[in-house]
Parts: sequence; structure tokens; C-alpha cells
Amino acid sequence: MSVFDHPEFNDHEALHFFNDEATGLKAIIAVHSTALGPAAGGCRRWSYASDAEALTDALRLSRGMTYKNAVSELPFGGGKAVMLASDDAPKSAELFAAFGRAVDSLGGSYITAEDVGCSVDDMRAVQDQTQYVSGLPQSGQNAGGDPSPWTAFGVFLGIQAAVKVRLGKDSLDGLAVAVQGVGHVGAHLCKFLHEAGARLLVADVNGDNLKAVSSALPVEVVAPAEILYANVDVLAPCALGNILTSATIPKLKATVIAGAANNQLSTEGDGRRLTEREILYAPDYVINAGGIISVSREYYGGSSEDEVRADIEKIPQRLEAIFAEAAETGRPTNELADEYARRLIAAGRK
Repeated sequence: MSVFDHPEFNDHEALHFFNDEATGLKAIIAVHSTALGPAAGGCRRWSYASDAEALTDALRLSRGMTYKNAVSELPFGGGKAVMLASDDAPKSAELFAAFGRAVDSLGGSYITAEDVGCSVDDMRAVQDQTQYVSGLPQSGQNAGGDPSPWTAFGVFLGIQAAVKVRLGKDSLDGLAVAVQGVGHVGAHLCKFLHEAGARLLVADVNGDNLKAVSSALPVEVVAPAEILYANVDVLAPCALGNILTSATIPKLKATVIAGAANNQLSTEGDGRRLTEREILYAPDYVINAGGIISVSREYYGGSSEDEVRADIEKIPQRLEAIFAEAAETGRPTNELADEYARRLIAAGRK
């Protein structure tokens, strides 16, 4: 099958494959759109079942970044890198230096940062090879550093907005929230939710992540296979995507889905399935934009944490507008968000 016939190919501008024999680096960088600026999106390092699965992830994630950056009114297009993790290519400064050289070879059409499987320290090694990187340690009072807490903050605000609309509550106090994935973003989100009085159910395939959050907060640990179907008010997916499907949606008990994971819906039609079940879905790339907002402020420079916070505090307003239109028209929230993003991108091209 040609890449151009791939079901997830969506008018992507460029697709780059990198192989570095010395370090074992195997990576794909997908540039979906540069209509609104250089394509920005993090690097995900993951153990994929196949190269084809990695390609699918890169194509889907890069389009999601285009939409996320457009809706968030950022001077970025959308792109994404996926690095194929394997025992033959363990994490090392040399591996990320090779990735940095790959990014640099694109001449600024793609800007990277950390994502699942990568850290601020990894981006330091990338920075040694290219200027086209963000998510680096803060300098003085300037915005920057690990974007995970900012992603979590935006999701927390989005959960509050969704709960108000769907449950008619101005507070999270006493509500049950299931957090799927308590890594960098999920752990920070749990802290925000606990401080707001929510009762937390958590799951993660990583035992260290579970141990860390369990020792810090009062949480109920649930098996990963059961967390989606927990009897809770809010489900917050904060791990990998492709979890809301024709098979899982009929078994959901939550009435609000609002989390940090990208590509939560398996297909566009799954948004309608949620609507038919009267489950309010916060479109993932709208609610989880806090991290890229921080990355953008850092990359272009001259911004403070207060400015990052002010930008992220606009996320609930965007969600509320989508929720209101969905209530008025009966249409799924994901379709409305996609249409809005496409309008902004088309205007940028003109």
C-alpha cells in the first residue's frame, strides 16, 4: 500500500524516515501542515508492535497537532515525531543527539519537544544538535521547562468546565474521577483533582508510576483493564489513544470524558456514539493544549509563566463554546472542533 493511500494520510505535507546505524535510531517525522507556522509537536518514544503501527501513530498525531495549534491560536502548524524504542537502541545522549541531527536536517519546518517516553534531559541532548527544539529547562523568569504540568493544568480546568455543563456542578468536591495513566501528566492532574476534593481511581501499566502517586495521594488503584468502565462521574484518559471504540463505548459508566491523551477516539464516528449515550466528550486536542501553549511561549521567547497561565485559562472558554453548539445542534463535539480547526487552517493558507 502506498503511503498516500494510508487511511490516516490526510494531506500531509511531508513524511520523513530516519535511520542511524551507529545509535540504532529509527524515527519517523510527520509534517502535517505549516499553514500557520512551523510544524510543532513532541517526540514520542514507544515500543511499537510494528513499523506500520508507528507510521499510523505519526500520521494521526501530526494531524492532531495541526488542529490543536490552530484551535489554541498558536503560531504553529502541526507535526509529530515517533521514535521506535527497542532493546537494540536504549535511551542515551547519543540516541537523542542523532535525533537532534535529524530534526536539524529539516531546516526548521519541524520543531520538537518531549512527549511520551522522552524527558527534559533528552531534549538537552537534542538541543546540542539543533535550535529547533523546545520544552527545555527554564531560564530565569522566562516560560519553559517540562510542559507536563501545564498540560495537566489545562485538563483540570477543562474537567471543571465539562462537569459544570454536564452535571450542573460548580465544584469537583465529592465527584469520582478515573484517571487512566499516571505518568508525568496524569500524576500532576491527580494532584489538582485531589486538591479540588475529587475521589480518585487510578490505573497504569507502569508499577513505578502507580507507587509514586499512591504514596503521595489517597487513591484507589484499579486494574488497567477495568479503569475505562469504572463507576465514576468523569473518565480522564491520560495514557495512549485509540481507547474510545465501538467496543468500549457501550460499557462506559462515566458521563464526562475529559483527559490528556491524544487521539482518544478510534474513529470519527465514535464521537457520535458518545453523543448518543449522552456522554459529554471534551475534544482531546482542545483540552490538552496546555503543554504546547507553554512550548510555544518558550520557543518564541520573552514570555512569563503568568502569560502561559493566562493562555491556558482560555481552554475552558473554547470548550464551553463547543459544548454549547453541540447542545444546540445535537452534533458531536469532535466534529464541531474539527470543523473549527479546519476553518482556521484554511484561513491561514489564504
